[in-house]
Formats: sequence, C-alpha cells, structure tokens
Amino acid sequence: MDFKKIHIMHIIYRFDTGGLENGVVNLINRLDPQKYQHTIVTLKGYSEIFCQRIHTDNVQFFDLAKKDGNDVSIFFKLRKLIKKSKPDILHTRNTATIETQLVGWWCRVPYRIHGEHGWDVNDMHGQNKKYQMLRRFMKMFIRKYVALSTEAFDYLKNTIGVRSTDIKHICNGVDVNKFMPQNPPYQLLPEHFAVADMLVFGTVGRLAEVKNQPFLLEAFIALTERYPAQKTKLRLIVVGDGVLMEKMNKRAHQAGLASQIWFAGNRSDVAQLMNLMDVFVLPSLAEGISNTILEAMATGLPVIATEVGGNPELIAPELKPTHLVEVNNIDALTASLGQYVNSPDLKQKNSQIVRNHCVKNFSIDTMVKKYNELYQALSG
Repeated sequence: MDFKKIHIMHIIYRFDTGGLENGVVNLINRLDPQKYQHTIVTLKGYSEIFCQRIHTDNVQFFDLAKKDGNDVSIFFKLRKLIKKSKPDILHTRNTATIETQLVGWWCRVPYRIHGEHGWDVNDMHGQNKKYQMLRRFMKMFIRKYVALSTEAFDYLKNTIGVRSTDIKHICNGVDVNKFMPQNPPYQLLPEHFAVADMLVFGTVGRLAEVKNQPFLLEAFIALTERYPAQKTKLRLIVVGDGVLMEKMNKRAHQAGLASQIWFAGNRSDVAQLMNLMDVFVLPSLAEGISNTILEAMATGLPVIATEVGGNPELIAPELKPTHLVEVNNIDALTASLGQYVNSPDLKQKNSQIVRNHCVKNFSIDTMVKKYNELYQALSG
C-alpha cells in the first residue's frame, strides 16, 4: 500500500560535534527511512564531516547563514524553504532556535515540537528572565514539548506554564553495541604518554564555559599534589576543542603536567578513546541529559559528574553519594577522583555496575521508540 512519508524539519543552531547534535544523528539513523523524510536546517552552518555520521539517504541539509546579532532575514529564508518543502513537523531544539517556531506557525506547518535539551552559559538552569519571557510567548505557537530531563520537565510546567499533557519526557539513549568495553587501543595515544599501571581520567565535550573543563583540570592538578607517590602514574585525557583550549593548555604547562595531560581535540573515534580511560568525569556548570555520560557508562566507565541538570538521573543509585559533586568544589572533585587512587580495584567493580545500569535503563531503542510514537501520534 502506498503511503506518504512523514517529513520532519529539524531546526538546529549549528550541526557539528555536540551532544544535542549527536542525539539527532542517532535518532535519524534509527527511525524507519521508509516512514520518514528529514530536512536539517541550520542557523550557523554545518560540518560536512559531522554530517557523514548520518547513514541514511533520506536527509537534506540547508543553512540559513545567520549573521551575528539579530538577523530577521533568516525568517524569510526559512519561510521560503518551508513553503517549498512542506514539512509535516517542525522540530526545534533549545532557545537558540525557538523563535523559528513563529515561521512554522506563519506557514501553517501542521505539527510543531520544541525540545529542551540543556542550558546555555547565559541561561543557567533557565533563570534568565529574558529567555523565560521568550519561552512564555512562544508556547502559543508550539503544540508539543520534549523535555530530556526531569529538571526541564518541571521548568516547562512550573516556570513557563506549559500544561504537563503537552510535555513528553524522552531521555537520551545510547548505542550499547557501539559503546562497550573493549581492549584499549594504546596505539592512539601520543608517544611516551602511556606508562605501566597508569590511572587515566577522561572527559569529552566542547571546551566551552558551560562544560567547565578547567574545574576538572584544577582538580587533577590537586590530585597529583595530594598523591605524590602515585603522581607519575596519573593521566588526564581531554577530548574536544573550543575557546578554552589555549587557556587549559597553558595551565597544564604551568603545573608541569603537560606530559601527563593529552588534549586530543575533536575526534571521530570517541568510542575507541573512551576505552583508553579508567574513569570518566563531567564537570559541567549545567546539563540536560548528557550523551557523553551515557556513552561512558555503556563503555563501562565509572562516571563522576557535577550534581546539575539531568546528571543525577543518570548515575547508578549506589554510586550517587561518591560520584556526584558540587560545581567548582575542588576538594570534593579531588576526593572523588582520589577514591580510584586509593582503591585501584574499585574501577573493575564499578565498571560492571555502570554498564549494567546503562544497558537496562538507557537503550537507544527506547529513545527512538518514544520519538516514533510522538511523531506518529501527531501526524496520525
């Protein structure tokens, strides 16, 4: 029987390395291509290399080439594109794209969805009054919301005034067959980085203020000072690039630890690099539902994270007392890292706990199933 595919237009600020963007890749790759057609529209461009992570042939890319500051021309460009492509669903994500829902309403796109994935450094925990006003105004143009975390759900309901029946809680999922414990690929490490019996802490993410990697760097420096006998065995891998790279590199050299800290930059082999780590750390100022935490747990890495956003929802219950730390509390993070210096066997024990917890609760199939149900219910 002949049937029309559901055409979803995804509006994204920039389609490049990032947790939100990786979630879109996973979703598109797993939704049935016989039932869906996708258009990805960016405000500020896309990475050709990152786009290659999408393996289906039912996706088109368009860039609105937004200028810095207020650029109303993007609304007219988007209107023209919508009129031409006639999407069934307009799906925006986070504050940077929410205003484009006006164009969707203007063009009478039948179904309009907005997702809240996490907080920006200018809107920690949704406290920015300007953005609150924007969200309250925009809710009349949005039919359904997706909240990735309980924090986001409560914020939309209690602060923005969205009816709970209009919010669907969909947690991110991870491919537990791609991210899984494997033999460490030591050949990927820089020369002279690896030593016998080393303990490797690691993190993955944009080097941006909201991700707060300098907090981890300072805690790692403090760790080497607290355990002088084990200092030469301690290592830190920082995967990602961004505005903080130069500052962090300089600090590593100042501390005399440049040979023990590897700034790996942006990588396409994160699944392999995670198998070089013993413990994963997410030091963010704010988070939604972190894809990198899920990927680390699927890899069997114990995760130490700041107690913000959706992070507490992800950590295994029995590890929360020792693996959730206060933001920018150097002593707390250093102590949490130190438990693995004090008890080397702890890594193997906790590795099994986090892997089982992840497989049981955060399957990517569950995430895709919920999005599929949402899209089908709206267009059915």
